[in-house]
Amino acid sequence: MTENTVTTPRVRTRFAPSPTGFIHLGNIRSALYPWAFARAQGGDFILRIEDTDLERSTQASVDVIIEGMAWLGLDHDEGPFYQMQRMERYKEVLAQLQAAGHVYPCYMSVAELDALRERQMAVKQKPRYDGTWRPEAGKTLPPVPEGVPPVLRFKNPQGGVVAWDDKVKGRIEISNDELDDLVIARPDGTPTYNFCVVVDDIDMRITHVIRGDDHINNTPRQINIFRALGHEPPVFAHLPTVLNEQGEKMSKRNGAKPVTQYRDEGFLPDAMVNYLARLGWSHGDDEIFSRVQFLDWFDLDHLGRSAAQFDEAKLRWVNAQHLKAMDEDALAPLVAAQLQARGITPDERLPAICGLFKDRCDTTVALADWARAYYADVQPSPEDLAKHVTEAVKPAIATLAGKLAAIDWTTPAIAGVIKETLSEHGLKMPQLAMPVRVLVMGTPQTPSVDAMLALHRREKVVTRLQAA
Repeated sequence: MTENTVTTPRVRTRFAPSPTGFIHLGNIRSALYPWAFARAQGGDFILRIEDTDLERSTQASVDVIIEGMAWLGLDHDEGPFYQMQRMERYKEVLAQLQAAGHVYPCYMSVAELDALRERQMAVKQKPRYDGTWRPEAGKTLPPVPEGVPPVLRFKNPQGGVVAWDDKVKGRIEISNDELDDLVIARPDGTPTYNFCVVVDDIDMRITHVIRGDDHINNTPRQINIFRALGHEPPVFAHLPTVLNEQGEKMSKRNGAKPVTQYRDEGFLPDAMVNYLARLGWSHGDDEIFSRVQFLDWFDLDHLGRSAAQFDEAKLRWVNAQHLKAMDEDALAPLVAAQLQARGITPDERLPAICGLFKDRCDTTVALADWARAYYADVQPSPEDLAKHVTEAVKPAIATLAGKLAAIDWTTPAIAGVIKETLSEHGLKMPQLAMPVRVLVMGTPQTPSVDAMLALHRREKVVTRLQAA
């Protein structure tokens, strides 16, 4: 006797952006969660480009989407699929729906539809299509106007409710009588968004749709189309909006930056993933976590219900924590890229420089600012020179320069001659260390002065000190 086993279908999620502009953090969070859920469940993550808005869709926008996801490590298992390349498939399914009586031609012109809506609003009714061309038993349809190509409308069920258990919002029920008959193909025969999405999700065997809550109004219509096609809908999770620092919806109009700009500004991909994960999901009070921990912990049961607000100061703090924890050999290539963008070619000292200064930095740009002093000339401010490089301390600086020219170039040896110089001139450490820092690094604040000097070339240090 064999036991009956129920097999759970393999998790398949998708990210389906429209390439109508650059991708910002609010958009990319809608990629992060389905990617994370697929990875956490051992499933598949599909990238689909919804490019049916021909006037606004651009290849440049597609490139930025793919570049931004690659930078963040949000790798897809299938795709990118492009809706415009699937038009024949949509038309095939449209014909099936029409043959089954779920679709009908509607000849109401835009002008007639506008007039209908104005009449409805005048009597405080919800503006909606009134079913003039919907075929019903015993109903006589108006005469078909000559030379007018029809739209195709989906015959929405009448009576009853569309309901689903949303993984974020909970139980949602919409009366079918609230929904009019949706246009699913334009007069030229091209299908519309809500129809294409359903066909795609069926063909791509999507099990979980995790997307922004601006799609909630589309969901009941899509569920009815799923069922008309003989398929149960996927599990839905509608994510709350990401707000900008002013409390407005994050958008290009409201000053959102392209995701790739954060890369250029020196943020780390793992820190971005960490920060974005917390914009709508949590694991207890854990603030800082690795990508591995995130995927180990992530589920749909701890998604937040309220809008999350972006905070750049918090992002910088998270980035600083990841920077501190990062191995200097892994950090060095990122800092090298920042230096090369400034026309500076670093050398084998860069990992050690990163190790010395990383605790002071919140981005790789800030770390490159420190590293620059090892490879390019420094210009101390007149104020720092006047305050720290005084006539009283110049003899001690000259003594130190002479001693540094004649020792083994190691941190202990440098520390030893600094101590000797302090003793000979009767100075305390800050009285000598501050001017040395200003002359060598261009600033009075650095890590331990002996460790800072040891990473410099001896000739450069001696030359900069003698310039006093």
